[in-house]
Formats: sequence, structure tokens, C-alpha cells
Amino acid sequence: MTTTTPVSSTSGPTPPEGVADPTQAHIDLTDAHAAHNYHPLPVVLASGDGAWVTDVEGRRYLDCLAGYSALNFGHSHPRLVARAAEQLQRLTLTSRAFFNDQLGPFAKALSELTGKDVVLPMNSGAEAVETAIKVTRKWGYQVKGVAPGTARIITMRGNFHGRTTTIVGFSDDDVATADFGPFTPGFVGVPYGDIDAVAAAIDDATVAVLFEPIQGEGGVVVPPEGFLRALRELCTERNVLMVADEIQSGLARTGCTFACDHEDVVPDVYVLGKALGGGLYPVSAIAADHDVLDVVRPGTHGSTFGGNPLAAAIGHEVVQLLATGEFQERAWVLGARLEEGLRGMVGAGLVGVRARGLWAGVDVDPALLTGREVCEGLMRHGILAKDTHGSTVRFAPPLVATESDIDLLVVALRTVLEVARR
Repeated sequence: MTTTTPVSSTSGPTPPEGVADPTQAHIDLTDAHAAHNYHPLPVVLASGDGAWVTDVEGRRYLDCLAGYSALNFGHSHPRLVARAAEQLQRLTLTSRAFFNDQLGPFAKALSELTGKDVVLPMNSGAEAVETAIKVTRKWGYQVKGVAPGTARIITMRGNFHGRTTTIVGFSDDDVATADFGPFTPGFVGVPYGDIDAVAAAIDDATVAVLFEPIQGEGGVVVPPEGFLRALRELCTERNVLMVADEIQSGLARTGCTFACDHEDVVPDVYVLGKALGGGLYPVSAIAADHDVLDVVRPGTHGSTFGGNPLAAAIGHEVVQLLATGEFQERAWVLGARLEEGLRGMVGAGLVGVRARGLWAGVDVDPALLTGREVCEGLMRHGILAKDTHGSTVRFAPPLVATESDIDLLVVALRTVLEVARR
């Protein structure tokens, strides 16, 4: 494995005149006027190109978070930027009170990518999950015949589907739920990857099983082999909708177009977002067949910005990028390289590694460092990553990263761990 060092640069924005420390100035300004619902690393980014970003002082970093997989195609991908710029000069918003010339082509392309009849576009990933909840409940009442007001949806413990009041209500993360109740009823949680627990939880009022094929926020947690196939069979047998939240795991991140593809499974509903907007614009959607999505009628659901021409143009370009298979292949190749490097550190600072495609979660020896401390150390070596749940760190570089970029990440992590072990 080759050893590389971060590329230094003096390019980038000029610090404001008279400001001795522009990084701290931006941090102070943000802390003073923006709500403290995040705890960022002390870096202020100003530009990005491909897998790399540059801060306000000209320092460059390899982005190994990629906007929680929203930036699968990297920063400022030329095709996406060009398509967005073109559409910006033509038409950006009509609302769905009128047709526009971009939504139809986008919907057709996304339907073909997912193999589903129709799509329902929204904006954020959380909105797409809320849409799936509404649609599956309505399906339960109108198609399955569940008694009014009794629909139940099975969810998985350790899940992360967003932060609306409904969604956090079925989270088992105390930070996400504390002081936000009362919560929406109608959800029952079971252990992730436990097909027997899912089967036991299904009753006559169950309309759907909502799950992540891989739990991203949980630390890239991959279910047991065969779980997705067993879940597909169970949902079919019990007349329950299988709803796959592929917001982080989908669109080439794991080496396949969708993470469900690893077990040749097709859910009843795909929930998509993040990379669907190419890192340029919030675009999300659910995709399903007519027997599910036809329960939605005019007035029952919508969004001022959902399906707008700019979003549709960008989303269509994203689908065309995915249609080549190039990004799925890169995730396989780069992911194998990353996983090999990470597994070599098990017993030397790491106690666990989980990977699927170019997406990995590592568990750091908690006696050595916290996840936050690891990310702070990586930042000093030109790597940006994100911790979760104590001593777990996630890596999701853009799929346009190079082999040397992956080597740089591995070398930097090994260095951080070695320093801590001395």
C-alpha cells in the first residue's frame, strides 16, 4: 500500500482583512447566531472538488463523510453542476399545481432504475420516510382492510430514519427522543436482523416493516446473511409491505445500486434521498408499484417544492450517472481496498470493522480513544470523518476518490492509533 500525504494548497478564499484567525471567526459567528443542534469539528469549509474540500485558510482535506452519502458523486461533479446551472436559467419552481417539463423524464428514469411503476418525489430524506409511513398506512386501510385507526408498522432497534417528531418516536436513541414526546403511536420495535422477532411482532393490523438494509447511523451495521431474503419471504407470506430505507445505503454506496441487491431482494417500497440530489440540492422520493402508490390521490399528500423542475433535472442526471454502472464498480474496488487496510488494524487499536462497498464502520478500543478523538486526530492529518455512538467512526468517501486517497485514509488512521498506543 502506497503512502501519501495531504496535498497542501494556498489557494482558496482570502481571510477577511483584519481577522487574525478566520477559522475561529467563522466558528464564533456561527455559534452566536445558529442553533447548537450539531457539534462540528473545528474546520470551516469553503470549497470542494471531487473527494477533496478546502477550508477558509487554504488547507485541503479528504472528505470521508461525503455528506452522509449525499455526495456519492463528489463535490461539484461537472455533469451535475452543468445540468443544475442550465436548469437554473430556465425554470426552478412551479409547484405541483402545474406540470413541468422535467418531472416526467425524471420520474420515468427513476422508475426504471428501481424497477417500480411510479415514484412520489419529495425533498429531504425524512420527508420521504414520512411519505412511506403515510402511504403504507393508507394501503393498509384501503387495500389490506386493516381496521380504521389501528395500523401498525414494525421498525428496527438502532434505526435512524430522520428527526421529525413521528420518526424519532420509534428511535431507541435517548438523545433523539429526550423531551420531544408525546410520540405518534402505531410503531413496534424489534431487534435488527432478527427475523423471528419480526415474525412474532406481525399481527392482523401490521401494514409494513420499515428497515435500513444497512444501519448507517448505527455504525454501518450489516444484518446477518439471509435476513433480507427471509424478510422478503415473510412480508409476502403475511401480506405486509417491505419498506427499504435506502437513503444512505442506496445509489451505489455499497457496490450495488441498492443495498437490497446484495441478497437479490426487491422491497415493495424504496425510500430514497441524499445522493439522489447529487450533493447539490435536496431531492428524495419513494418508489413503488401501482397497487401501493395508487392509494395516493389529489390532496392526500404533497409538497411545495417536491418534484420541482430544478430537483427533477438534477435527479434525472444522477440516475443517468448510475445507469452506467461506473460508480457501483468503483464502490466495490475502492471498498475492498479500504476494508483490507482497516482489517489490518484490528488488534492494533481497532476492535471491530464492518464494511459493505465503500462504506465502513470501525470500533475503536474505548480504552484508547473515543470516536471524537479519532476524528480530531484524523483532521490533523487531512482527513474528515464522523464518529457515532462513543468509539465508533464511519467512513464514506465519495465514489470519485482514488486508490491513493483510500491509502491516505488508511495510513492516517493507523498513525492516529499508533500515537495513542505509545
